[in-house]
Amino acid sequence: MSKPVIFCVIGTRPEAIKVAPVMLEFLKFSEVCTPMLISTGQHKEILYQSLATFGLKPNEDLEIMQHGSSLAQVTCRALDGLDNLVQKYQPAYILGQGDTTTTLVAAMDAFYRNVPFGHIEAGLRTDTVRNPFPEEYNRRVASVTADLHFPPTTWSRDNLLHEHHDPSKIFVTGNTGIDAVVLAANQGEQPWFPEHTGRVVLMTTHRRENWGEPQKNIATAALALVNKFPDVLLVTAMHPNPTVRETLIPILGNHDRIKLIEPPEYELFVKLMQRSTLILSDSGGVQEEAPAFGIPVLVLRDTTERPEGVTAGTAKLVGTNTDRIIEEGTTLLGDPAAYKAMANAVSPYGDGKASERIRYLVLKSLGIETPEVPMWN
Repeated sequence: MSKPVIFCVIGTRPEAIKVAPVMLEFLKFSEVCTPMLISTGQHKEILYQSLATFGLKPNEDLEIMQHGSSLAQVTCRALDGLDNLVQKYQPAYILGQGDTTTTLVAAMDAFYRNVPFGHIEAGLRTDTVRNPFPEEYNRRVASVTADLHFPPTTWSRDNLLHEHHDPSKIFVTGNTGIDAVVLAANQGEQPWFPEHTGRVVLMTTHRRENWGEPQKNIATAALALVNKFPDVLLVTAMHPNPTVRETLIPILGNHDRIKLIEPPEYELFVKLMQRSTLILSDSGGVQEEAPAFGIPVLVLRDTTERPEGVTAGTAKLVGTNTDRIIEEGTTLLGDPAAYKAMANAVSPYGDGKASERIRYLVLKSLGIETPEVPMWN
């Protein structure tokens, strides 16, 4: 009897990071299954860069991205390419992560081809399907077709229950991003800014809803914080999208205590988070990862599908208003008690064993018994 093929489908850097530990876990059990890492190619260089941290590369890459592609074009090319691979390899299970167009396509094609679909990081929600765009829509659609839901927290589980998904198919695993952080944090030395004796503030901003005026507001606030605190070095990891760079560089590109850097490979980005005192970010992954190191995060968004961190006190939702960002940043950089309260808050996102739980549940659904790990929370 041939071993079941399991597709782990990715397309972007965040997916690569969060699926890498899942893929590594399935590879430990390659005597009973054939895991395949499939990339749609939504991101290219930074996806491969992230996978290299874990010694991985895709088994197949659809390379769908073309300059100026619309969401509809990306979706169509990814769906057609993935469908061809499903017909070729006949997977017994398809796994998708989070809320990207790639995950939407993986869920759709699994449904069309009657292949079981498992949704990693299921159940994240905001109050409106249009924010964040298009991610909120993508993850809701993925939930409709999922055979197994892997919510990272009890809050995300409860979202699925409120939507009347089958409780017997919902398993709280913790977040695989914490698995990835733990793996990366234990590699190598700390290389960042050994000559700087002051504090480091890390900023990442790339989300579509923040393009334009909101990003100008963010950059203006970050510049003000640097000027207010002479010991602060601001490090901005520049997303490759030209729209982002054209906004940030004119505001932040000419200051001796501001570093505009290319996106580091994942291991180095983890080390940069560890080196930081404070993080300003609109990234969902950073909201989860930074609390693993006790680093407060000011979330540069009006909504978040990760309210657990806000509730736990590891993150604070500040939006994109310049004055609000300056106010909250000043509090954390200027008030040791306020900083300590956030830095000492306990991360709600997992224990580094989410990938083991997912491996156990998927293989069990295929009739294959492997070592079990108790569920998270």
